[in-house]
Amino acid sequence: MPNFRSNPRSEKLESFNYNSQPISDIYLFIYLFSLLPILELRFIRLDFDYLDWKLESREFEDAFEGIIFPDEMATPDGTNMESSGKDIMVIHHDEDHDLTTPNGENMVAREDELMETPDTGKLGSPDGHNELALVEVQPNKRRKKKSIVWEHFTIESVSADCRRAYCKQCKQSFAYSTGSKVAGTSHLKRHIAKGTCSALLRGQDKNQMISTYTPPSRGTVSETPKRRYKTSSSPYVVFDQDRCRQDIARMVIMHDYPLHMVEHPGFVSFVKNLQPRFNMVSFNTVQGDCVGTYLMEKQNLNKFIEAIPGRICLTLDMWSSSRSVGYVFIMGSFIDSEWRLHRRVLNVVMEPYPESTNALSHAVAVCLSDWRLEGKLFSLTFNQRQNEAALDNLRPLIAIKNPLILNGQFLVGSCIAWTLSDIAKDVLESGENTITKIRDSVKYVTTSDSHEEKFLELKQQLQVPSERNLFLDDQTQWNTTYHMLVAASEMKEVFSCLDTSDPDYREAPSLEDWKLVEILCTYLKLLFDAANILTTTTHPSAITVFHEVWRIHSELARAITNEDPFISSLSKMMLEKFDKYWKDCSIVLAAAVVMDPRFKMKLVEFSFTKVYGEEAPAYIKVVDDGIHELFDEYVALPLPLTPTYAEDGSVDGNMKGEDSQGNLLSDNGFTDFDVYIMETTSQQMKSELDRYLEDSLLPRVQDFDLLGWWKLNKFKYPTLSKMARDILSIPVSTLPPDSVFITRRKKMDQYRSSLRPETVEAMICSKDWMQCGLSEVSNALVRMEY
Repeated sequence: MPNFRSNPRSEKLESFNYNSQPISDIYLFIYLFSLLPILELRFIRLDFDYLDWKLESREFEDAFEGIIFPDEMATPDGTNMESSGKDIMVIHHDEDHDLTTPNGENMVAREDELMETPDTGKLGSPDGHNELALVEVQPNKRRKKKSIVWEHFTIESVSADCRRAYCKQCKQSFAYSTGSKVAGTSHLKRHIAKGTCSALLRGQDKNQMISTYTPPSRGTVSETPKRRYKTSSSPYVVFDQDRCRQDIARMVIMHDYPLHMVEHPGFVSFVKNLQPRFNMVSFNTVQGDCVGTYLMEKQNLNKFIEAIPGRICLTLDMWSSSRSVGYVFIMGSFIDSEWRLHRRVLNVVMEPYPESTNALSHAVAVCLSDWRLEGKLFSLTFNQRQNEAALDNLRPLIAIKNPLILNGQFLVGSCIAWTLSDIAKDVLESGENTITKIRDSVKYVTTSDSHEEKFLELKQQLQVPSERNLFLDDQTQWNTTYHMLVAASEMKEVFSCLDTSDPDYREAPSLEDWKLVEILCTYLKLLFDAANILTTTTHPSAITVFHEVWRIHSELARAITNEDPFISSLSKMMLEKFDKYWKDCSIVLAAAVVMDPRFKMKLVEFSFTKVYGEEAPAYIKVVDDGIHELFDEYVALPLPLTPTYAEDGSVDGNMKGEDSQGNLLSDNGFTDFDVYIMETTSQQMKSELDRYLEDSLLPRVQDFDLLGWWKLNKFKYPTLSKMARDILSIPVSTLPPDSVFITRRKKMDQYRSSLRPETVEAMICSKDWMQCGLSEVSNALVRMEY
């Protein structure tokens, strides 16, 4: 009796009809298998998916429940009986001829080799002949296909007697049935499971970041595929040395890993155990790969910047280093055609003499040349107020190829975050001795478990309601010092009585010290509330900053008249620095407020009245005149025809159609008309700006989308919307949200300072661009060896 082995492909069985007298389906099925070992047929693949038989009775299905048929049957001598996808055995029979195989061999079994059955002894045909009846698949109604391959394939009729299976992913077709011959599903499973479907491989490459071999489309010559290896998630994956190198470069960039890590013994051992075929790279190689990745990302960003319709604003932040050289971080802020605000690191320029008056001018010149921004620069924001010598070097350099808007009043600005940090540092220095006492007391409690336990017991006995916890401050972040003072001040009663329960505590602050701490916390809170706004969003709004600045300015102006000499002098010192910032940035901040339809000039008038009192009308007029002068400059700028439609891609087709009909919309046809419209409009009608300012204010909703409003109203205010786009892209801070409270200039770490300046720039800029997700991962790897 033949050996029945498991066959995972046997998912469905169908019954069949024959021409001779009917016999039991189960006996006929067993009889077919009994013939195979006797005849020793080779290379015949019995795959029941190929035949796709249908069960007609539940008894036949129950009889074979639990029996699994082999994937590749074997003869008694162990030889495989595999056939190709089309070499399926088709058995024909009539009463005058013996059964034969496709090559003509007789398939009639001898009498003594028939399988015995429980009821008849020998399995044969009902008419007594030891021959197999004719087997044909009848066109009965087919059951729903359950094979997993039909999730990826569809069957389509090519002709009357020919059907083909089409892959849903790559649309490649495969044989399925021709007449009564059915090709089965094994070759379809191989297409899906063994990594030959190009569409599935591309999807796998995106999900697993592992490159796989993609075969060419039909009709092309296929290149030799790379070696595959098995993993737990995918049966066959291509190993790609170049892709692994690219992933290492991106890993180093994204996580600030040192380039030398590829030569560390631990990393080398890990990679060799993970993939022995990977050829380890050297420091020079991975450095070149990082620079190559930077060049690829830069190319994509450059195309993106060239397409922006407005101008670009730059921020400059000078970093120090242990090698006494400086690094100027230059970031660009701009609004794209969809009115989305972007901020990207453009350059990291190493300056050998950071304190010189030419350092920043040189860095700006490098950026303008590198990104071809001549004529597109709108404003510059520095991390600290520049001296007049530095500005004298900067203005002529920029004015050569860049028109100065409003006589350069928008060109130079100061960082609000650095201004607040600078003032906060002065406040802390004014009470330095007292703050040192508080810090020592907090250190005494928090650095010992026994001391902290006594402190908490005493706090509970005194029933102090404070819910804050004591902690030591980080002196490089002034907000931590502020929170430390607030927490200590709320528990001053505990500190005052701590020496009674803990004799080792002898440095309790005095009542005068606690009074001074309360004064310092009052002023630090004003600064903290303003600076904290800069940490809530990636791109802080100039409108919110304007509100905070004038509020602090008015508070300090009132505090100057205080009778307490310490409060009066401290307020005066803070107000002097705020006045310097206000002098540099009031026009910029006020212009941003005017571009908000919820406030316009009304908030400027209200706030200036609070700040300047009786002198407010003169300052309000300065802002109003400046806004109108700026608008007139935008009207006079050489703008393209119908600029509002130039940004809308849906209108391009219509413009092209009109142009083909007599050059109707060309510049030659309507240039003089545009001049006439501008002249007559300025004489007979109100300007866009005046109409905008006279319109009623919008309700002050909390989640108002300012840029979205201008996007919807760019057709109503075509010129004013361009001015608004540039004004609203001006950054008010040069620092990221996590660095708003720093008190010292940022410092480049020692390892990066030892690298080539080009490598430092490549790694810092690439990381910023990858995090923003501006460009997609490129399959090409640019190699640069040092």
